[in-house]
Amino acid sequence: MEQFAQFTVGGQRLYGMLHVPDGERPASGWPSVVMLHGFTGNRLEGHRLFPLFSRYLTARGVASLRFDFRGSGESEGDFSEMTALREVEDTVAAFAYLRGLPMLDPERVMGLGFSMGGLVAALAAERVRPHRLALWAPALPELWLPLLRGGYAPPVILDYGGWPLGREFLLEMPRLKPLDAAARWGGVARVFHGDADTVCPPDYGIRYARALRCDAVGIPGANHTFDSLEAVEMLYRETGRFLLGG
Repeated sequence: MEQFAQFTVGGQRLYGMLHVPDGERPASGWPSVVMLHGFTGNRLEGHRLFPLFSRYLTARGVASLRFDFRGSGESEGDFSEMTALREVEDTVAAFAYLRGLPMLDPERVMGLGFSMGGLVAALAAERVRPHRLALWAPALPELWLPLLRGGYAPPVILDYGGWPLGREFLLEMPRLKPLDAAARWGGVARVFHGDADTVCPPDYGIRYARALRCDAVGIPGANHTFDSLEAVEMLYRETGRFLLGG
């Protein structure tokens, strides 16, 4: 079953898609995954990375919610208001939404964060307590620090390739400590990173894995968005195995 989903944060509606397996549900409900997209991304991600993985999971008995953060995709809000900590608030609401659905197991709600969504997932982990956490090519704050030219943020809005990037996003970045947050959470996690990623270098993934005290799975030849059929096949297989308990 696939159906549109919506929930509200700060008076603004967030839109997404809920995927639930067909057939008789387990007595405790289906396990599920909250999927967090990346910077300037949306609930589809490049070459349909998220919907296809949602369907991959559904066929294996795992539900999922993929949604647009406020100011992204079809959700309400303006991108100029977007910050990582606002996306943490959205993540908390998304977990609460899934835990309130009667067909799902509230004890087995997992998280998956891609790129900046991985950074957000790490920051949110202590609050949402995911059953398991998968990070795909997670970002670190230093990725955006070069935008603080000379240590100064733009007075209001930075034109980032047609995206109105707000001043607060840039001012917040040096204060964020996702690795420390991940280490404090200390739950079951795994990192997946392309070894040819030039946007978020593989070292980022290794640093997250060290903080989480977990394995890091390298995807040979994969770039930041896993732009090959072979890379996607391995990414889905290995991530699915982990989320299913392997």
